[in-house]
Amino acid sequence: MRKIKYIYIVIVAALFITACENDLDQSPPKELEASDLSDYTPVLYAAYHYQTGVATPQLVMGDFRADNMLMQEPPFTAFDLYNSELAGGDLVEQFFRPYYSNLYKSILSANIVIENSSSSTQVAEAKFLRALSYFKLVVVFGDVTVNLSASPSTSDLSILVRQPAANVYDNVIIPDLQAAIQGLNNSNLSSGRATQIAARAFLGKVYLYRGNFTNAATELGAVINSAPGAGISLESNFSDVVTDGNSEVIFATIRSTSVADLYSATEFPGWFDGSDTKSLLPLDSRLTDAFDASSASSGATDLRKALTVDTANSKGVKYTGGLEQDFIEMRLTDVILMYAEALNENGSAATTVLPLLDDIRTRAGLNSLTGTATTQAAVRTAIQTERRLELAFEGHRWFDLVRTGTVNTEMGQTIDTNYYIFPIPNSEILASDGVITQNAGY
Repeated sequence: MRKIKYIYIVIVAALFITACENDLDQSPPKELEASDLSDYTPVLYAAYHYQTGVATPQLVMGDFRADNMLMQEPPFTAFDLYNSELAGGDLVEQFFRPYYSNLYKSILSANIVIENSSSSTQVAEAKFLRALSYFKLVVVFGDVTVNLSASPSTSDLSILVRQPAANVYDNVIIPDLQAAIQGLNNSNLSSGRATQIAARAFLGKVYLYRGNFTNAATELGAVINSAPGAGISLESNFSDVVTDGNSEVIFATIRSTSVADLYSATEFPGWFDGSDTKSLLPLDSRLTDAFDASSASSGATDLRKALTVDTANSKGVKYTGGLEQDFIEMRLTDVILMYAEALNENGSAATTVLPLLDDIRTRAGLNSLTGTATTQAAVRTAIQTERRLELAFEGHRWFDLVRTGTVNTEMGQTIDTNYYIFPIPNSEILASDGVITQNAGY
């Protein structure tokens, strides 16, 4: 896969939420007003590059907060406690602050392109990245501050007031993705750049999160139908599903040792393989049990187990690319599973829904589920199980539990809904003079 050589750039503007930080001073610095630019390619690349600082926190939150992985060293064990301890300083600095700040930096860069670039393709890419950034923010933090300006006011702090997540979905994320679909094609599919099919896939995912299963099925079905023409297909071997540039990739954040990553601590492959001392034996036995149950119920060995976990050493083995490993944010199997879920929630018959999973299960060495589940509830459970095993360590599990309302059932305990989302970094609250508020419970 071609690695984008992201260009560093500092835009002297109101740095919005991250005004108290100095980590935008990248090397080499290039201090320019947005209005002085004639080529907005560097700013667009900056919007992409800021996503590299988001990959590890998102993957850790998605799997370590859930029943796939465990933290072992205090205070990081707060990931498994579901109380206010998650707002502790070390955790915030390790995960939540880089996640929060890099997304808003990506948004600001995207805003500059949207307002100033004469290239309709650049504007469409920027809208995709802005939508993606806000989607990540609302899924993790709930209500968030919204900035759609390239030069937000430095004096009117009221613009920092957090907006309801539903409004962010309806007024920013969905319109931006719709605009991206209209403005993009699929010519940049293997480059880590936004494409039409990626925008449509994320729009389908957003509708799924919103509980709009009819629109979700429409968009996700369109992605599946257009995938062959875009050169996207299921990998024949599960061992290849997270390798860079594999045939399933719809959108990935490109990471390369030739370009500085904006996340400075242990990267996500190291968290899952036990390389970080905060969790040397990270594998949660409940994930191992789920793989074993999958094999037992099918009367065959689920091949994904050995390619995902090392039970003898209690670690994950899915990622082998180290610091070169791309963050695959959307792949075809994910789309197929979401499409099956949307159809099932719309009341489609089990005989229509379950065959969609056949290719995925055949690759895993398993039998078809057709005929084994007949009710909507049973099909729902089957799809959730496939998502857990197929997408383990790809940052989906916790967010899937929250959006499907199955946190307590799957986690085996009653968890206060305050802790379904994560704490706003306290530095942002202080920098806003308290205009930005903390999530309840933290």
